[in-house]
Amino acid sequence: MIVAICGPPGAGKTTIATLVRDRLESSGSPVRLFHSDDFSSRTYDQLAEQVADAPSTGITLVDGTFYRRTWQTRFRALGDLRFVLATAGLKTCLDRNRHRANPIDEQGVHVVYREFDEPNADLVVDTDECSSEDAADRVLAALEMWLD
Repeated sequence: MIVAICGPPGAGKTTIATLVRDRLESSGSPVRLFHSDDFSSRTYDQLAEQVADAPSTGITLVDGTFYRRTWQTRFRALGDLRFVLATAGLKTCLDRNRHRANPIDEQGVHVVYREFDEPNADLVVDTDECSSEDAADRVLAALEMWLD
């Protein structure tokens, strides 16, 4: 199963994805995590190639904005995929971005936030309303349900 954790910059995607990966690993579940930030060009093409080439056992987590419908559609074609939408207000996203190790240009945050084409999400987590740990708990609970 592929779980794409998407949302605007600063919504908490990487934090949630990392917590979910760590908890799955600690329980002995096979898991892989791909971050869109690891690719500098053709980001979603390269990300899709990596995910498609990953072993089909276990959980594949993908962390990226996926703010364009074409990227969402491409990933849905990869197979058993669930979208988790991490949301937060623009102010929260901007504040979190400023505190990142490698912040992106604030104009970029505004553009992605404004142009974000929300996917038909299987789970929505508002990180203004819950902690990262609670968000990870919700993702793990949804994963259990999706796998049954």
